[in-house]
Amino acid sequence: MPVELGVLLPTRALIMSGRPATGVMLTMAERAEAAGFDSVWVGDSLTARPRHEPLTLLAAVAGRTKRVKLGTGVLLPALRNPVVLAHVVGTLDRLSEGRVILGVGIAADNPSIRSEFRAAGVPFEKRVGRFLEMLEICRALWTRDKVSYAGKHFAFEDATVEPKPHRAGGPPIWIGGSGPTAFREAARFDAWFPTGPNVEFFAEHFPKIQAAARAAGRAPDAVVGAAYLTLALDDNAAAGERRLDEYLESYYNAPGKTIRARQATYAGPVDGCVAWIQRWIDAGARHLALRFAGGDHLAQVDEVAKKILPRLNRK
Repeated sequence: MPVELGVLLPTRALIMSGRPATGVMLTMAERAEAAGFDSVWVGDSLTARPRHEPLTLLAAVAGRTKRVKLGTGVLLPALRNPVVLAHVVGTLDRLSEGRVILGVGIAADNPSIRSEFRAAGVPFEKRVGRFLEMLEICRALWTRDKVSYAGKHFAFEDATVEPKPHRAGGPPIWIGGSGPTAFREAARFDAWFPTGPNVEFFAEHFPKIQAAARAAGRAPDAVVGAAYLTLALDDNAAAGERRLDEYLESYYNAPGKTIRARQATYAGPVDGCVAWIQRWIDAGARHLALRFAGGDHLAQVDEVAKKILPRLNRK
């Protein structure tokens, strides 16, 4: 399949800077579509890293765009009720005429996320089990009527959710994360969507996920390889690295060096960025979501569209 590229809307960055108005993000989504990007992404957090609610914002983006896919990068299903989530996502997919990608994650283990789970009334230690049951329930409700379910975390009888998603069977589910659970579950779903830490890690593990999918009887291309990449473009490499570190430190409240060791990031000139992104493509990534580390996001959408996209071998 041809390689697709998307952009992340700066929901977290706008909240951090005290500018919660959504107009600039809707404009950015429109600009990304017009510039030739393939998708628009929104992150998720309730209290750990406050930001706009992703599915609500994507509904607004759906009304302002016609072609781009609309992705969650990534949603934490364990924080939600499965029937409500199935209903909201089904309606969003209907509204956007089948453009939704449901990127999902389990949630990292750190104090702010544990606090977030407590605030939502969800036991953090049960997040993996809730995550897996949520996805099973959503898929059932997207495809059948009078669904009954009896699991360790959720139980209900004769539930029917309408409207069903526009796409038969519901939107594709992309598994975020770089740990054992993500590796195992990605082979059962539609894509593996890690944040990093680097292309070597991706190249090592993605073939294993593909092999596991084939061993389960799935088609060779059943699981898409995707990646979440953070860019700080600057003709001056040192200035780009400073901006990247400042962005990561304010975003995660941790040293930039620590975050760069966990996430795929690039700082520096356009030429180097082209080569760096091409390495991900050559390693098998077929969808890349780009996050901009500070700066003028609209200008960076245009810069990537004009100076990077045309130079990539995306076949």
